[in-house]
Amino acid sequence: MFETLAERLNIVFKNLRRRGKLSPEDVDASLREVRLALLEADVHYSVVKTFLARVRERAVGYEVSQALNPAQQVIKIVHEELIATLGETSRLNLSGPRPRVIMLVGLQGSGKTTAAAKLARLLRSQGERALLVAADPYRPAAVKQLQTLGEKIGVDVYTQSDRRPPELVWDAYQLAQKGGVSVIIIDTAGRSQLDNELMTELLEISRKVPINETLLVVDAMIGQEALRVAEGFREAVALTGLIMTKMDGDARGGAAISIRSVTGVPIKFLGVGEGVEALEVYDPQRLASRILGMGDMIGLIERAEAMFDQKQAQAQAEKMLTGQFSLVEFAEQLKQMRRMGPFQQILEMLPGSMGQMARTISPQDVEKQFKKTEAIINSMTMEERRDPDILNASRRRRIASGSGTEVQDVNRLIKQFRDVQKMFKQMQKTGGRNMMRFFS
Repeated sequence: MFETLAERLNIVFKNLRRRGKLSPEDVDASLREVRLALLEADVHYSVVKTFLARVRERAVGYEVSQALNPAQQVIKIVHEELIATLGETSRLNLSGPRPRVIMLVGLQGSGKTTAAAKLARLLRSQGERALLVAADPYRPAAVKQLQTLGEKIGVDVYTQSDRRPPELVWDAYQLAQKGGVSVIIIDTAGRSQLDNELMTELLEISRKVPINETLLVVDAMIGQEALRVAEGFREAVALTGLIMTKMDGDARGGAAISIRSVTGVPIKFLGVGEGVEALEVYDPQRLASRILGMGDMIGLIERAEAMFDQKQAQAQAEKMLTGQFSLVEFAEQLKQMRRMGPFQQILEMLPGSMGQMARTISPQDVEKQFKKTEAIINSMTMEERRDPDILNASRRRRIASGSGTEVQDVNRLIKQFRDVQKMFKQMQKTGGRNMMRFFS
């Protein structure tokens, strides 16, 4: 989402680094470029104005003039002020007697039903016993969609077709009290626009049961319209937080930067993909780093921890660091990487040139290469996967034919595999075991 903004800001920072000393004029010229980049990214003009005023006040003063590396100090200031603009981390309020109630509100098409399932899955992974409540009887497919998602994540869904949403929620609350449920997540009805009927229904629900959190689900793709939607809901109901969905899209992303400052409502979660696992706890420091092209190594590690079996990963790491692993382990590593999400997203979370490389790779090309690699390995016998040295010309032709690829593709994969083996053997010689112990 922040691809264009990150590219523009990186150009500004690159030009700054070329200068040994920075005059106020140099700072102002750079900030003009930053201003244009933020406005083009659809950041609200008042947020841009306040943000740049704070940066300039620090960047032309003693803090930068006395720095050993003035350009790097300016970048540090931009990073810190961007974090301040994005707001503080705000955790879910799950205090008080059980069941705690989370009500999701929003317009139609914002991704509210999917967000409810994602949140239920996340809370379930944290030891909570969740119940989803289908309180949207107006959209024909809403109840069915939630039931399908609930079945997928192993969370029960409560629904009654003959009950109005306020009464249905009350029934679900009583059932949850008796059944030992710790968290109820209510998927309320959305509308195509803000209207009194929708708001009245939400207020009725909040009077029926004690609400811990009222989270507005906002589509990040609609730009500054998201600010108007947030303000409209905030005037009618007591919003406690936001879930920004479709953060993996190709929109400009300014709403995510502006919405906290303009509305005062904290962002609590980011939807970063279509899968039920694609929900991140909002962390302004990590988001700021990604916007400025600094990567998000913490987020990458968290994804890996969520998807990888720790014992299996450690055993594979031992094999890989000795350089003795086979194509069996190689294939398993590829599968685990794919579980972490789109490969392009993973690259974007890496700092420096690796993160920048993600913007030059087509997602389609990456997926095509993954499938080709898997097809080639799957066309090998178990003996061939364990000992690629036996792959003579005849065997390679058979594998190519079986995988629908060319012999050159098979040869290329074997060469890449050998290169990876050599790399890990070299790592072992240069202290790789210590590094492995550090990460495990």
